[in-house]
Amino acid sequence: MSNNAIDICTQEHDYEYQMKYPISSFWNNRQQGYVEGKENKKLYWISLTSPAHSKAILMVNGRTESVCRYQELFYDLFKQGFDIYSFDHRGQGMSERLLDDHDMGHVEDFQDYIDDLDVIVKQFDFNRYSRRFILAHSMGGAISTRYIQTHHSQPFHAIALCAPMFGINMPSPLRAIAKPLCKTLIRWKKHPHYAPGQTSYQRAPFEGNTLSHCKIRFEWSADLFDSVKEIQMGGPTSQWVWQAILGAEQCVKHAQEVNIPLLLVQPALDTVVDNKAQNQFIAQLSRARQDAILVPVADAKHEILVEKDSPRNQALDAILGFFEQ
Repeated sequence: MSNNAIDICTQEHDYEYQMKYPISSFWNNRQQGYVEGKENKKLYWISLTSPAHSKAILMVNGRTESVCRYQELFYDLFKQGFDIYSFDHRGQGMSERLLDDHDMGHVEDFQDYIDDLDVIVKQFDFNRYSRRFILAHSMGGAISTRYIQTHHSQPFHAIALCAPMFGINMPSPLRAIAKPLCKTLIRWKKHPHYAPGQTSYQRAPFEGNTLSHCKIRFEWSADLFDSVKEIQMGGPTSQWVWQAILGAEQCVKHAQEVNIPLLLVQPALDTVVDNKAQNQFIAQLSRARQDAILVPVADAKHEILVEKDSPRNQALDAILGFFEQ
């Protein structure tokens, strides 16, 4: 990069002004629509494009998220000459929900997410760009990794993962029984239900949160979800937990089937996903490729793209530098 993220990306000292004026105006000029995913489920998509751009990024977000909360990120990337594409996964955000209970985070089969991603990729002509990338966070990292592992003719030149869900962080005793417990609950209750300890949507307080040290970005996102009921999402179902564990395991098991350069940005203080599983993934992939890169970032929690300036800038420097190679 010719500049550092501190010089080219939004910073906390002018965050409120940037979000209220240039970023809001930028966001209001997005293209948007719906496309039918697997089993005709409606998937909400957005794009932010310029005729002057020859590079594109497809952003794949995580569980509970919506494209709406990444306005700052999209603005920062767009200013660096990238056209931006993103979408909401089935069952969350502005996409079609899967259950009568709007708040339940649910999926029948993790493969459904991968098939939906394939639909989104085919919806847009990424081959018209000279450089084409995936940027993915958390669950989106697992979905995108499985997509790359199973679609070797896909159009992307490289993939950057932030805190990918290659394992769910939980105590060792619970990890050993999580899959059989979820399967037992699914058979016993028969209908979709919240996983143990999970509830409907509730605004999370900043104090003691596991996602970000940045109060201003955290509260902006929380205010957004409070004000737009359509994108609110509660806890996952037992079915989702079971399928998420299976999907994460497949990512690590088939690590060497990734056939493009890969960057993994790892928040050192992540307590949501399992960093050890990420290390295992990189170790396996590195045996097959020289272009698998792990970048640990100190003092960062799970949502590094909405963290305080220092870790967020480090992550964006790594991502943009990687995409420039």
